[in-house]
Amino acid sequence: MHDDLANEALDTTPEVADAPESGEAPENAAPAEEAEGAEAPVVLDENSESAVEDPVVALKRHLRSAPGEWYVIHSYSGHENRVKTQLLTRTETQDMEDYIFQVEVPMEDATEVKNGQKKIVRRVRIPGYVYVRMDLTEASWRVVRDTPGVTGFVGNSTDPVPLSFDEIYSLLAPSVNLPEKKKSSSSKAKEKAIPAFEVGESVTVMDGPFETMPATIADIDNTNQKLRVLVSIFGRETPLELGFEQVAKI
Repeated sequence: MHDDLANEALDTTPEVADAPESGEAPENAAPAEEAEGAEAPVVLDENSESAVEDPVVALKRHLRSAPGEWYVIHSYSGHENRVKTQLLTRTETQDMEDYIFQVEVPMEDATEVKNGQKKIVRRVRIPGYVYVRMDLTEASWRVVRDTPGVTGFVGNSTDPVPLSFDEIYSLLAPSVNLPEKKKSSSSKAKEKAIPAFEVGESVTVMDGPFETMPATIADIDNTNQKLRVLVSIFGRETPLELGFEQVAKI
């Protein structure tokens, strides 16, 4: 009788121990593996697709689909980014997010020569201007106009005209092949003698976002080979600093 009881215990123990291992484990493991395998490609595809998107294409798509229109406001030169920060703060504190959507101060990398050393500096592309994407209402106009550092809208101050797609794109678009172009311009400059410029002389801009535009020389820095020129933008003369190699005599 003792042998029968022992045999029964031996017969029932494997069934209780093996059932969870052979029955439950595969059923729980399989869905987890399938779920992981199904999600991973979706995440990878989305990341890789956004990573390779052309920034120029992305900018054009954004400009065409974003709400509101782009307007230009005057600011004190050197205060452009401060105006941007204060305007964004005023937009939030005065609950104008549904009317004022975006504020931009286009920047650019430029080469400056100091003490014979060339340095790449980050600077405002067009000093004295800030660009705002907004729905123009009396309230939103007042928020922008009363921002410290803002001197007014470009054009009709009370009923400003928005920028066209081409105008805002040219202002916000990143420079394409700029390093290569500068290198080419510098090589040509070395091959020929440095021209003698005169204050008041008319020249043509040969590099950067204002390429092909006429300009008038306002100041000459022969030591650093820099010119301060005036370019007419939105009906107003705007000062720019350019290298000798970035302009051509007319």
